[in-house]
Amino acid sequence: MINNLSHFKNIPEVKPGIVAVSRDCFPQSLSEGRRKKVVEECNKLGIPIVEINTVVENEKDVMKALDELKQSEVNALIVYLGNFGPEGPETLLAQKFGGPTMFVAAAEETEDNLILGRGDAFCGMLNASYNIGLRGLRPYIPEYPVGMPCEVAAMISEFQDIARVILGVKQLKIFSFGPRPQDFYACNAPIKPLFDLGVEIMENSELDLFESYNNHADDKRIPEVIKQIEEELGEGNKYPGILPRLAQYELTLIDWMEKYIGASKYAVFANKCWPAFQTQFKFVPCYVNSRFASRGIPISCETDIYGALSEYIITCASTLPATLLDINNTVPADMYNNNRDKVKDYKPTDLFMGFHCGNTPKSCMRNASMNFQRIMHSLLEPDKEPDITRGTLEGNIRPGEITLFRLQSTADCKLRSYVAEGEVLDIDSKSFGSIGVFAVREMARFYRYVLIEKRFPHHSGVGFKHIGKILFAAMKMLGVDDISFNQPVNMLYEGENPFK
Repeated sequence: MINNLSHFKNIPEVKPGIVAVSRDCFPQSLSEGRRKKVVEECNKLGIPIVEINTVVENEKDVMKALDELKQSEVNALIVYLGNFGPEGPETLLAQKFGGPTMFVAAAEETEDNLILGRGDAFCGMLNASYNIGLRGLRPYIPEYPVGMPCEVAAMISEFQDIARVILGVKQLKIFSFGPRPQDFYACNAPIKPLFDLGVEIMENSELDLFESYNNHADDKRIPEVIKQIEEELGEGNKYPGILPRLAQYELTLIDWMEKYIGASKYAVFANKCWPAFQTQFKFVPCYVNSRFASRGIPISCETDIYGALSEYIITCASTLPATLLDINNTVPADMYNNNRDKVKDYKPTDLFMGFHCGNTPKSCMRNASMNFQRIMHSLLEPDKEPDITRGTLEGNIRPGEITLFRLQSTADCKLRSYVAEGEVLDIDSKSFGSIGVFAVREMARFYRYVLIEKRFPHHSGVGFKHIGKILFAAMKMLGVDDISFNQPVNMLYEGENPFK
């Protein structure tokens, strides 16, 4: 089973609070009573919602509600239109709150109470949306934002996952070590859009990392970390001699994060991992990367800053570990034909192999074991027993749901993203590294008209759950309007040749 990460401190804890709003020509008691019913339904779902007593009718009520929200340490706001609502004060509330906000409205309950008990929130949401635009706000508005209490509670449940992404991104720091290798410019991108998102970045030299690593040579905590690794790997501990180096490196990164996190609350890494890494550090860092991802602290390969950000967003959205894989190679025809019962109704071009050297968390794989990086070994240690190229975690990725996601800056500082849901098939990849056979509907067209046409790099963030709806909504709230997805065959991409 893939580990749930909701208890790790590197992921925000969402504390939602609901504020009912009321137009002064409607009974305030109507909005208040409907709010209480929503809270009751939230309690049934286990949502730790804070019920704010102040009902907002005017600007003074806004200030009272904000004070209550602050005292209750609410970090995600639900503005609830129990009736038509005052469009000015309710949007002012969202503006002054500043954090992730959701607007939702009450449906009418019964035909027997449509005179004194009619709330007209269906109409009020339209006025609210106009004022949201006037203030330049980007709240979450569900697909159909009007419902009965149980339906509103379900919307709030979804909002928690979206809010977790927003809170995480706005309080995130990315530590990077080393520049991109010349042959891999693809993942290099401007850092200006990170600041637009609210993300901090601290770029460092590989020498900074190497110095810190050497300073941890006699760290007294190394034996304890080795013991943890041995317990995790079990029979997959094929190269125990490399464990002291890996433990030393793990402690180096932990201490760096604690020392330099500064004003931020959460952190991820984007680290250079070849070609000089092996000759100087004397190992490959893949397995350590996997262990950090298992704790909600993704470490992207090859100094892929936006890859690290994408992994973290996935982690917040799913509360599960994420990984970063190359959209790597096609599936051979004989493998497809020999597994027809497992590929179901997918076309050959719907399939591809996702691969990286050995960075995927053990809980997301099956039969994983410590190994060596074969490509580096052939370059650095040909005809020798693996030494400095040890440190990968290899195995087939578990079959099940996946979501591909990446947020990327273009060379001219424009943010783009994509989301595609699919699955890992129960097929032996018969290859090396952290690898699996992936299936995504209409992958061939998505590959051509999104990944190639929009110049996305080869690294894709992978979440082990269908979270497309959450990611799409979170990107809209973050101001990313260019969001691609794997379009069905009857929906042409912009620029797609219609003459097939």
